[in-house]
Amino acid sequence: MKCLVVIAHPVHDSLCRALAQHAISTLTAHGHDVVVDDLYGAGFAPALTATERASYYAPVFDTNAAATHIARLQAAEALVLVFPTWWFGFPAMLKGWFDRVWAPGVAYDHAGDLGPIRPRLDKLRHALAITSLGSPWWVDRFVLRQPVKRVLKTALLGTCAPQCRFGMLSLYRAESLAPDQVHAFRARIGRTLSKWARA
Repeated sequence: MKCLVVIAHPVHDSLCRALAQHAISTLTAHGHDVVVDDLYGAGFAPALTATERASYYAPVFDTNAAATHIARLQAAEALVLVFPTWWFGFPAMLKGWFDRVWAPGVAYDHAGDLGPIRPRLDKLRHALAITSLGSPWWVDRFVLRQPVKRVLKTALLGTCAPQCRFGMLSLYRAESLAPDQVHAFRARIGRTLSKWARA
């Protein structure tokens, strides 16, 4: 499959980037065509521009400034997102990628009566979110009720790519992990992505 790996972490030697490299290696080893979109490395500007916002309900959305990122998303059959969870939400860089790249005419179409949007990401078959959190698992699941997972599964993929199979791997207490815990999480990534080759 054509796999798009989106990395959203500002530190080059971070745990997130190491996990992203493991995901890339696993996908490549299974014969997938992998394209990497390193948002910080590419200098992606996350803020929606005035021109983009003004064209949001126009007949054609202004895709000029984010054309390369949009083309990568539209070509993808599988998507891997690798990012830290900060304040139980997306990093601003990744949130901006959704704002500017998952745009009308790209990820969805507006209904004529401004009712429910219509999905456009028909090629997308698989998606996996890999994230690190400083909090323990029970805070994310029981106190906050997994806000990042809910937004990805329901608000984004559920409306723009409803046929896409979504999974999420969350690494909790990321600042205080032992090497064997990191190794076990890497193994989970490997097992999950290895299944895509058989899907």
